[in-house]
Amino acid sequence: MNTLTFVTGNANKLREVKAILCDGNEDAVIGNWNITNKAVDLDEIQGSVEEVTRHKAEQAAKLIGNAVLVEDTCLCFESLGGLPGPYIKWFVKNVGLDGINKMLDGFDNRKAYAITTFGFCSGPGCEVLLFQGITNGEIVSQKGNTGFGWDAIFQPDGFDRTYAEMAGIEKNRISQRSKALAKVKEFLEKV
Repeated sequence: MNTLTFVTGNANKLREVKAILCDGNEDAVIGNWNITNKAVDLDEIQGSVEEVTRHKAEQAAKLIGNAVLVEDTCLCFESLGGLPGPYIKWFVKNVGLDGINKMLDGFDNRKAYAITTFGFCSGPGCEVLLFQGITNGEIVSQKGNTGFGWDAIFQPDGFDRTYAEMAGIEKNRISQRSKALAKVKEFLEKV
């Protein structure tokens, strides 16, 4: 059995990834892989989500010394040309969800898209493989629990509720993270 370390200290993200990737399996096993996790501080470079994710995976593999899985999630606003993108975490931290909403007040277009990119690296110096999922939606006034990033202001297309208002199972069926993880899962089951 191979060990794959998912690099995160975010308990919500870890729970969501295990629920999706391992079909809720408490043993966190998929194919020939035993999924563990570790919180590691990684440098976050500026660049595209692909560049950011690739850099995080290379750095994590070097620090941990074996196969790693890293993740980067973006929230992109059409009216702002794709910003804040990979910097959404810092926007939420510094201006809050209300501040993010106010950023769009001068625009007619509140359309947004969420992107999750996973980077898999089998070890130090190895190639990084990227797996990406996208969900389209719009930015709305805060609704629901605010405990998980920007979920309370992102309403996916075709729904009248934000991610924060959805049960975990429902969100996991449609989210950008689940779309990316479906690709990761297919890959891990073959190697």
